[in-house]
Amino acid sequence: MRSHRRSRLLAPFLLVPLMAGCFASGGGDDSASGGDGGGDGARLRVALAFPPAENLSPYGADATLLSRLGVTEGLTALDANGSAAPALAESWRRDGEKTWEFTLRDATFQDGGEVTPAAVAESLAHATDAEPAPAALAGVDLRAEASGDRVVRINTAEPDPVLPLRLSSPSLAILSKGAYAKGSRVDPVGHATGPFELTDVNGATSASLDRFDDYWGGRAQASGIDARFIADGTARANALRTGEIDIAEAVPVAQAASLDEKTRRDTATTRTTSLLLNASSGTFKDAGLRAAARAALDTSVFAKDVYEGYGDPGAGVYGPAVTWAEGKRAEPVGRAAAKKAGGATVHLATYDNRPELPEAAQVVKQQLEKAGFTVKLTVREYSRLEGDALDGKFDAFVLARNTLLDTGDPVAVLASDYTCDGGFNIAQLCDKDVDRAVADAEKIADTAKRQDAAMAAEARILGSDAVVPLVHQRIITGVADSVQGVILDPYERTLVGTGTRR
Repeated sequence: MRSHRRSRLLAPFLLVPLMAGCFASGGGDDSASGGDGGGDGARLRVALAFPPAENLSPYGADATLLSRLGVTEGLTALDANGSAAPALAESWRRDGEKTWEFTLRDATFQDGGEVTPAAVAESLAHATDAEPAPAALAGVDLRAEASGDRVVRINTAEPDPVLPLRLSSPSLAILSKGAYAKGSRVDPVGHATGPFELTDVNGATSASLDRFDDYWGGRAQASGIDARFIADGTARANALRTGEIDIAEAVPVAQAASLDEKTRRDTATTRTTSLLLNASSGTFKDAGLRAAARAALDTSVFAKDVYEGYGDPGAGVYGPAVTWAEGKRAEPVGRAAAKKAGGATVHLATYDNRPELPEAAQVVKQQLEKAGFTVKLTVREYSRLEGDALDGKFDAFVLARNTLLDTGDPVAVLASDYTCDGGFNIAQLCDKDVDRAVADAEKIADTAKRQDAAMAAEARILGSDAVVPLVHQRIITGVADSVQGVILDPYERTLVGTGTRR
């Protein structure tokens, strides 16, 4: 059904100091701008929930890990309103329907080379040639070329009205020529442009980063970062409580009350936890049984009980953090009549990197069983589960998905997750009406009209009952009292910046 697929950790974040003011900062200082007076501050100790899954390749799961740690950045970033903002490109303009010109700022790679139009064009060429393609480039054919001393021209095979948004994706980070010297493997260590440079990676256990003093946005106030990859959420919270770390991402809601109120930061995000039903094989190939499963779920309990108030009841693909969505949401279109479950067997799966998901899956299991389904539940670590999920080996899957992570474009997640050729279509949905609605939305340049078209496509997708939104998640970040300037980003792309310090 799909011509390609894209692997990614559904975890948290692109890092630009100018972005810091757009998002809330943890700690006692709202400033996350380091400026040039960074000094030699103490190293930051950070606990991340997801270990590297693809040898730190920027094209998949590890892209947001690199951006959250301040290693990589792209030509653009996302501002607080979800619009494209300057990053390595200080400005851009459209030149006809299929061409954009990006003017670069003066910047230096961590290996000492200059960020030139030729270097940017080469980096983007590697991304476009990657197999599988980065999610941000799904269905897009682009070619970049140098045009003078500071300008990169990017041509697309078809008009792409959201190209500046697309280029904000962490998977399209700009790296120097040295990153591609090892054949097919991309090595970001020492070859990126962000305020922190990777110096050592200890497998899936830890990583060390030093401040990059020649960063175009000014020296970071912290002298470096000692990152630990701790999949167990309770262990992350305990490490923060005992003073072993300064910042803990994705604190489980069950651990929130154990943290001092001053160390808890909760942020509404664009992440939605949903139940995906396999629409192409097995029990839920039958639309009537999908409708029965959807009708069996009382989604109000997930925000209230499973997420203990750190969430909002599932309303659609997009949640409250996507502020424009609620006023444009339409009723689902084309729903089938629900059939009786009749003991039909359901193989349900989820992952434990996000501790709430196994509990959410247990509630789903109980509600489906009450409706007459027979349910088997599988829980594994995400990296051991994703391949099977993408191959359609489960009937149902509980997934926490950031709807604006890949590109910032609301249409992109629909194309990736719910169309016949979607690279992350765990629901295995292939519906001509959905494909047509998404394709229509992709053609629209006007922001408001594109949003309207996205919501029309969402109504088609929800009508298929291949996805049942359960809860729109709030992320809890643990921040030690001594730490200032942590970036609380609803898009989950950034965590530390030039002004993050202790």
